[in-house]
Amino acid sequence: MRYIISSALASLLLCAPLAAPARAEVPQVVTDIPPVQSLVAQVMGDLGTPTLLLAKGASEHDFQLRPSQARALADAGFVFWVGPDLTPWLSRALTDLPEAQVLALLDAPETFRRPYSPDGAHLHDPSQGSHDHGNTDPHAWLDPDNAKAWLGLIAARLAELDPDNAATYAANAEAARHAIDALDQQVRSRLDAYRDRPFIVFHDAYGYFASHYGLSILGSVALGDATTPGAAKLAALHQAVGSGPPTCIFPEAQHDPALVAQLAQGTSLRIGPPLDPVGSTGDSGPDAYGTLIGTLADSIATCLSTAANTP
Repeated sequence: MRYIISSALASLLLCAPLAAPARAEVPQVVTDIPPVQSLVAQVMGDLGTPTLLLAKGASEHDFQLRPSQARALADAGFVFWVGPDLTPWLSRALTDLPEAQVLALLDAPETFRRPYSPDGAHLHDPSQGSHDHGNTDPHAWLDPDNAKAWLGLIAARLAELDPDNAATYAANAEAARHAIDALDQQVRSRLDAYRDRPFIVFHDAYGYFASHYGLSILGSVALGDATTPGAAKLAALHQAVGSGPPTCIFPEAQHDPALVAQLAQGTSLRIGPPLDPVGSTGDSGPDAYGTLIGTLADSIATCLSTAANTP
């Protein structure tokens, strides 16, 4: 099943009586990760294409900028990013840009923020030059309500930079919000049957998604993005699985699946397809956000449905 959230936007742009301005009037926009780039691309529409820094298949937590990307940042008219909690490497690169040219979406008052699970603060691997960023979960784009709020923030900031196209940005954002509403209803219907089927993920990145759709995460294999679980952690997860009904455990893109296979060994756990909370393995562009949410829903629902039918 393919999830596309830009069809309404395309129809709107074809019918809109607004004249396109000269390209030089449109700000050069840089974004950090595919979901943010997708939302900005929908708001900009045919007026421009935002630059995506995170390379396809790369990890958002320890990415290193190429010289061409550093130059794009230096020339940027504006930068939309989640914030330093997710990409500390970008925080360092943004120090030379004025605050008026940067928006950390996670820090916006309109963003709903949630803590990580009670297991404790989320940790990065110090060898990667990253840090403990506390107990705020930065994966806020996995709640479609946050994505809709960000569309409004993006449109408002672009309108300030490019007032001649303010009406276009506002109309594009409204069309994208309606498309996300339709996607949200579709995904909710897809997942509704699995609200009482807890499952295990690789690391604690899916709280927004699970909370929004009423799903239950039994636990995570790793506490942080680059931490290896100890024997006590694995034993606790084994005990949690116990003799309950068969369920699923999901590996994750950019992480070694061996830990998941180790945990599943000798249990009734079914190993699902790798989840990709950032969409780093897919294509970027306006459709990327819908594809990300839809693929997560399909992966979870398909595995849980199979597990439910396992004797």
